[in-house]
Amino acid sequence: MPGSVISPVRSITRRIIGASLALAATVLLVYFDRDGYQDSNAGDGLSLLDAVYYATVTLSTTGYGDITPVSDSARLVNVLVITPLRVLFLIVLVGTTLEVLTERSRQAFKIQRWRSKVRDHVVVVGYGTKGRSAVTALLGEGAEPGRIVVVDTNHTALEAASAQGLVTVNGSGTRSDVLRVAGATRARAIVVAPARDDTAVLVTLTARELAPKAQIVAAVREAENVHLLRQSGADSVVVSSETSGRLLGMATSTPSVVEMFEDLLTPDAGLAIAEREVEEQEIGGSPRHLSDIVLGVVREGHLYRVDAPEADAIESGDRLLYVKKVTPAEP
Repeated sequence: MPGSVISPVRSITRRIIGASLALAATVLLVYFDRDGYQDSNAGDGLSLLDAVYYATVTLSTTGYGDITPVSDSARLVNVLVITPLRVLFLIVLVGTTLEVLTERSRQAFKIQRWRSKVRDHVVVVGYGTKGRSAVTALLGEGAEPGRIVVVDTNHTALEAASAQGLVTVNGSGTRSDVLRVAGATRARAIVVAPARDDTAVLVTLTARELAPKAQIVAAVREAENVHLLRQSGADSVVVSSETSGRLLGMATSTPSVVEMFEDLLTPDAGLAIAEREVEEQEIGGSPRHLSDIVLGVVREGHLYRVDAPEADAIESGDRLLYVKKVTPAEP
């Protein structure tokens, strides 16, 4: 679960400073009231070194008993001041252990509460270039960061995802227990974006077995592996290498077309491809006559291009695939 992270060096430095301040305060108190203390090994009073020695053994609860407070003022200071400093000193010493135990318990509670409540979220397996781009698109469409789960084995990638407020799971998406931790059985969609095609096939097989009703979208590098992803249970397959190659080829002769494609695929500015439900007054009409630029009609899970005969008239329950203008959010 995402949360604030403090550098180990900074945390240790804080504890050292706190312990040193408690020790220094005790040394000063003892030294200024040194006439109220008695050293069984010497009768000439306490030196500064004796004060440091007494403060050290007292705060660490060692207490050899060779130096003791004998005056009323020294004993009162021990009760009211040095004892609280001793408690503070011990808290500082064991603070790291307590913090680790507290943090683990808090994280376990947060994970348990999240897993009991989360429904219809999105699981992204692989947080490389493709996975990050998929998350960016989801966030651009209004998805909450806390409802996106990233599964990866790369600690750097997981830290980057956590910094965005995403839920992270450290493990391989090919393992069913890891996907269960990510809540794949209750996920709305699963994005499969590992670096290797064979890994993508295995992740898709595992995900489909756990989540028969989830929308599984997978990315592959080679077109010859598309049928393997389809057979493994992917609803949609994106061929990253061929798509990029076609855009590169088009850019040599028609760069403006590629620029328009990039604009349509960028959800946070300019134009974007979106999907919406039909309005009641639009039923029965032609999608070509609407004010929106309609690209296709989605009917019972099937997409019909706007020039297809099935899309001549809009029916109740249809969804329209159209081009919308995106207004950038004000900073």
